[in-house]
Amino acid sequence: MLEDRNYMRRSPFEPRFTTTVILLLVNVAVYVVQLICHQFIPTFPFDPYFALSLTGLKHWHLWQLVTYGFLHAGFLHLFFNCWAIYIFGQDIENTLGRKPFLTLYFASIVIGGLVQALFDVAFHGMYASAVVGASAAGFGLAAAFAMLFPDRVLLLFFILPLRAKWLLAICGGLTLIGLLRPDDIAHAAHLGGMLTGVLFVRYAIHWDLHWPRFHRSRGQAPRRLVKVVSGTSGLWARNKTEEELPADEFLSKEVDPILDKISAHGIQSLTERERRILEAARQKIVKR
Repeated sequence: MLEDRNYMRRSPFEPRFTTTVILLLVNVAVYVVQLICHQFIPTFPFDPYFALSLTGLKHWHLWQLVTYGFLHAGFLHLFFNCWAIYIFGQDIENTLGRKPFLTLYFASIVIGGLVQALFDVAFHGMYASAVVGASAAGFGLAAAFAMLFPDRVLLLFFILPLRAKWLLAICGGLTLIGLLRPDDIAHAAHLGGMLTGVLFVRYAIHWDLHWPRFHRSRGQAPRRLVKVVSGTSGLWARNKTEEELPADEFLSKEVDPILDKISAHGIQSLTERERRILEAARQKIVKR
């Protein structure tokens, strides 16, 4: 529903502390703890317990399917993973909402880890035996971003403009090449993350995740009508009248296009009338 949209829980003009930022802080904090353990408690089996390995899974250390996604092999490893999470995560969280975003994030890590373990079993340790890093989550977010915004232009290596759908194709191609020529990179985990992102967006409409854009809860009691004051300017030009719309129609006709416009072009692209409608909708949510 509308209140699941992250930027509708408060004024769109206030600073936000998003779930994406929290995940970044957690990754950095865990990396600091990892460094401290390596430096001052070298005998503590930090990596054997928390990095993903086939040996660990055989000993039922199933938590490794999650914990490996918060460990990193070095600062650059951490930096590039956090950069990917931030670039793709913000728009995905704003579009889908906090809960679906977190579901996608952790599903990418877990499924990426499972795919990595399966490749390790199938090819007898040919691929990376111990895996760390949030790369599976980063690739999952990148794939979901490309599915949601295929024509959004991104700057590859901060220089080369590239549409998101082509970036996904390039990442997929490089991952397949990496699987054919095994090295120390967990390409199978990347593949699992990308497949998770694609399937998550492709079939989310059939899942009961309360996605604001794709899902409307069924069996809800009818809500009271919403009064909308229309003007002669803006995207929906009409004579100045006060009309009553059912809440669902109000969302689809007035608010959803504005939220889609924010996702595509940023909040600075809104007209004054669109800002008033958005603020009015936010006030109604706050009063519930």
